[in-house]
Amino acid sequence: MSVVTVQLGQCGNQIGYEVFDAICRDLHSTQGFCSKKENEVYQASCKEHFFNEDKSEVPVARALLIDMEPKVISQTLLKAAHSGRWKYGQHSHFCQKQGSGNNWAYGYNVHGPKHEESIMNLIQREVEEYDSLSGFSIIMSMAGGTGSGLGAFLTQNLRDAYPNSFIMNQVIWPYGTGEVIVQNYNSVLTLSHLYRSSDALLVHENDVVHKICAKLMNIKQISFRDVNQVIAHQLGSVFQPTYSSEDSFQYRRNPLGIDWQVRPPLSGLPALEKVSPNKELHFNTSIANLLILRGKDVHSADTGGFKDPALYTSWLQPSDAFCEWRTHRAFNKYEKSAALVSNSQFLLKPLDTIVGKAWNMFASKAYVHQYTKFGIEEEDFLDSFTVLEQVVASYCNL
Repeated sequence: MSVVTVQLGQCGNQIGYEVFDAICRDLHSTQGFCSKKENEVYQASCKEHFFNEDKSEVPVARALLIDMEPKVISQTLLKAAHSGRWKYGQHSHFCQKQGSGNNWAYGYNVHGPKHEESIMNLIQREVEEYDSLSGFSIIMSMAGGTGSGLGAFLTQNLRDAYPNSFIMNQVIWPYGTGEVIVQNYNSVLTLSHLYRSSDALLVHENDVVHKICAKLMNIKQISFRDVNQVIAHQLGSVFQPTYSSEDSFQYRRNPLGIDWQVRPPLSGLPALEKVSPNKELHFNTSIANLLILRGKDVHSADTGGFKDPALYTSWLQPSDAFCEWRTHRAFNKYEKSAALVSNSQFLLKPLDTIVGKAWNMFASKAYVHQYTKFGIEEEDFLDSFTVLEQVVASYCNL
C-alpha cells in the first residue's frame, strides 16, 4: 500500500525532505534488536510505502513538491540528489513564480483554481505508478499563504477525486509570536476547511518543538532545520510500519489505525459567540491514543496506565480507545523509543487561543480587506469561526 506525500510551500518542502531523509537513513541502518527476517520485511514494507525503486539505482520518493516560488523546490531536489541515498522523481514538482505573500485567500481562490488541473494531473501520474494506493500525506504550514490556502484547496480536491483513500494532513502550528501578522486568520480558515475534508490532522506546535530543541537537545542557536529535523523524527517514527508477532505489518487503509473524528452535536449550529473552556482541566481527556514502542526490551514495557478509564471520555471503553504497537526493530539507531499519537484535549488551549486572536482582529475588521479582494467574504470568516468554536466546545465536553 503506497503513500503519496504532498509537500506544500517552503515549510512543507523543507520538512518533507527531512522526513524522507530520516526514513531513508532508518531504512539502511543496521538494527541489532530484531531478527534478520524481521528487518528485511520491515525494509521491504518501508520501500513499498514511501519509495519507488523500479527505475532507479537509489530509492525515489513517492512525493509531489508544490510551491509558488521555484527556489525552495530546486534546493530540495538538489539536497536529495546529493545525499546519494535517495532522490525525488523527475516529474514530482510544480512551481509558479508569482504569488501574493501570505494571503490565504489568494492560495485558495486564485492559485488553487488556476493550477488545479496541472497539480491534479501530476498527482494522478504519481498514483498511476502504484499497484495499490493507501492514501495521501500532506505536509503544510497554517501560517503562510501557499501551505494554508492552497493546502486546504488541494485537500478538498483530493477528497473529491479519491473518496476512498485516507487523507492525513501534517499541520505545522505557528509560533505564538509569529512574524505573519495574519497567521491567525490563515490558521482559522485552514483548520475549518480541513475539518470538512481531511481524515486526520497531525499537529506539530512550533513552540513545543522549539522547547524540545532548547531543553532536551541543549541546542543554543536553534535553526529552522533543527526544528524541522525534530518534526521529521516524530513523523518518521510514527509512519514506519510496525512489525507484529503474526509476521504482518500493522499498516492499514487508516495508516494509524485509530478514530480521529470529533464532530459537533447533531442538534445544529450554536449561536455565533466566543466559546472558551469553562472548567479547569485536571488532565487531558482522550478520544483515542496510539502508543508505538520500538527497540530493546520493548515487550516488557508496562503500558497499563494507558488503560485507565479516567483518561478517556465516558462513551468509550479503554479497549476501544487505546491501541499499542510494539516492535524490536528500533528507529534510527535509538536503543529504545516511544511515540504517542493522541486525540485529546491537549490541543484545546492552542486552538482556543488562535480562534480568540483571530476573532479579536475580525471584530475590528483588521486586514479583512486583504481577503475580500480575493473572494473570501465576511460570511466565510463567520462560518469558519462557527466550525472551530464547535470543535472547542466538543473537546471541552469530553
